[in-house]
Amino acid sequence: MFDLHERLAADTVAVVDWPLCRVLLMNDSTYPWLILVPRRRSVTEIHELDADDRQMLIEEVAAAAHRLQSATGAVKMNVAALGNVVAQLHVHVVARFTTDSAWPRPVWGAVPATPYTDAALAERLVALRALLAEPPAGCD
Repeated sequence: MFDLHERLAADTVAVVDWPLCRVLLMNDSTYPWLILVPRRRSVTEIHELDADDRQMLIEEVAAAAHRLQSATGAVKMNVAALGNVVAQLHVHVVARFTTDSAWPRPVWGAVPATPYTDAALAERLVALRALLAEPPAGCD
């Protein structure tokens, strides 16, 4: 049984479930920002996943980063699994631009989050669900 951490549930919106991960959209319109959460109970670190799940995580993160970069034209993709605030294993995939408000610093704490408006969120979810509808090759 998989339970999404309450902080992740409060700060994100579900986009799609891939074979391993639930793909979430961070509710911060400042950056195109996905979070991938392996649907495994009580996992806090990448090394706690079995070998097959570790490989699948890498493939899913790579696919999310590649697709998001292609869709947004980002100059850099930031990928990180920190877990200092939320222990549940999750991987941030953030599209970055030299014009964004945090560049070149990390996005965490750079500026207050700007939640999506209802209309912008609905539009972004339609686009992301189309972009991410197919799981990465070899992960099904």
